[in-house]
Amino acid sequence: MAVAIVLAGGSGKRMNTDVAKQFLKINGKEVLYYSLRVFENNENITDIVLVTREEDIEYCKKNIIDEYGFNKVSNIVCGGKERYDSVYNGLQVISTYPEGKRQVVLIHDGARPFITDIMINESVKKIQSGCQACTIAVPAKDTIKKVENIDGKILGIETPDRKFLYQIQTPQTFEFNLIMSSYEKMLKDHNHNITDDTMLVEQYSGVYSEIIEGTYENIKITTSEDLEIGEIFAKKSF
Repeated sequence: MAVAIVLAGGSGKRMNTDVAKQFLKINGKEVLYYSLRVFENNENITDIVLVTREEDIEYCKKNIIDEYGFNKVSNIVCGGKERYDSVYNGLQVISTYPEGKRQVVLIHDGARPFITDIMINESVKKIQSGCQACTIAVPAKDTIKKVENIDGKILGIETPDRKFLYQIQTPQTFEFNLIMSSYEKMLKDHNHNITDDTMLVEQYSGVYSEIIEGTYENIKITTSEDLEIGEIFAKKSF
């Protein structure tokens, strides 16, 4: 059994719209709807904790949770200033759940609508088999350059071997006590340069995440181009 934290605190800034990206429509339904639907119907998920902006809580309850009958959303939590603040707020709620319910936690970006049961099931299975941390990822397709700004010019100074590079996606899945203790250590620290939860666990608990290969369709909706691609994927998958 596992609990999912779904982060839905984004904005429409990069879309040049006043509508938050997770509430934009793909094939007539909100971006957030798609990932919630998969978690709702997955047999390994007992509860969903939805984290969103304070001003969006009522919208989520009325127009997403109630509208589509998502019964597993047991809490809607106000997010924080940074992503890690929002995750921690979700973890604090989960810490009040019975221990048998909160051994495995999946953390997912609500702007990634095309997760699958296979991703969830494989992630939960990994943790239940003794792994402490795992993440969905795909091999990098493109050559990656490390760059520096030298004399006003952006120069590629290093080319990592592509066979060692993966693009990290979500869900990212953890043994609850590990991710909770990692967050507590991080919050006592003043260096909060954290971009995702696998990075946090590496830095504050020394645990490396196992990779579960995902799909290139598991995109994050960030720009208007992503929304157009999402329309194609949604027609195929749903």
